[in-house]
Amino acid sequence: MSNHPIATATRGLNVKQLALTGLMTAVLCILGPLSLNIPISPVPISLGFLGIYFICSVLGMKLGTLSVVVYILLGLAGLPVFTGFTGGPGKLFGPTGGYIIGYTFMALLCGLGGDKGKGRLLPTLASMILGSAVGYLFGTVWLARQQSIGFVQALFLGVIPYIPVDIVKLAVGVAVGSRLRRRLLQAGLLVPAQAPVKVS
Repeated sequence: MSNHPIATATRGLNVKQLALTGLMTAVLCILGPLSLNIPISPVPISLGFLGIYFICSVLGMKLGTLSVVVYILLGLAGLPVFTGFTGGPGKLFGPTGGYIIGYTFMALLCGLGGDKGKGRLLPTLASMILGSAVGYLFGTVWLARQQSIGFVQALFLGVIPYIPVDIVKLAVGVAVGSRLRRRLLQAGLLVPAQAPVKVS
């Protein structure tokens, strides 16, 4: 029996779940590298958060987190799926390394909103915001360490300028993801813990 981390994590999943997880991993592999460098910060604007909001709105906590973990493992293996079409373990030692590490914990919380929102938008958004805060925390702590600056300075360098754009990403990810989730449910391709979020 294989002890490979991906094989272990996917044990017990059916073909539909594996296919959806793989598809959403591919979505994140497409969105993750797309980024825009800005002169005021070593952290680029990227679509990684958008991908996580979307994936977790569709798949929920278990499959959404698995999809994100597979994405990270692919990047660490050298595939150019991180910001700026980069990859490899050395990426963790750069200014965005904390965000990459935080993606997993962010996905857990964002996916919980997809599963436990009970069809209500506000609880789901609350989980997404909490997940974002955890992602920010990992990114800020690592950026402060990597740049040898204080936490507050790192916060203003790597988080505050990005909040307006991330709000838009969250709104788009949840709106589109929840609609796709409903369609997958209707087609019998997804069996979630709770009903999908209703956005109208």
